[in-house]
Amino acid sequence: MITTHTSRLCAPLAITLAAMTVTSITFADTATTPATRDQLTRRIESIDRALFDAFNRCELEKLESFFIPELEFYHDNDGLSASRAKFISDVKKNVCGKFRRELVPGTLEVWPLGDYGAVYSGTHHFCQLSTSKCEGSGRFLHILKNSGGDWKVTRVVSYDHRSIANQ
Repeated sequence: MITTHTSRLCAPLAITLAAMTVTSITFADTATTPATRDQLTRRIESIDRALFDAFNRCELEKLESFFIPELEFYHDNDGLSASRAKFISDVKKNVCGKFRRELVPGTLEVWPLGDYGAVYSGTHHFCQLSTSKCEGSGRFLHILKNSGGDWKVTRVVSYDHRSIANQ
């Protein structure tokens, strides 16, 4: 026979266990499967290649198409560039004809951001066009929004810039 005292003790325990079960099911249902994760990684690798191909070739209109107009670009040396137009202007002024970017193999990491999109990061080297020598290195983090298969970069953090000789 269950007493009133026992009922009062068991009710919170039952509610807690039920909540834990629902939470476990929710996390299991929203977890990215390895196949989905591989597809996402391949998609983001493709975007990164195309984006930096346009960057390296100084194809500014094409490069612009990868970013939202309200882009926030954070750089460890230069601070915040708060628009796509400013970013493209900076690329034209500081990158075109001067250096190219090379992704360091094996450094790209991709993570889903729920229904929003993805975040990816990695390390890249900067190679002078005049000498083809890669002299600089840096890390990056991009946040992408997926709007029905149209992936756009919304935020960039570019940091840990240094000479390769100092690594």
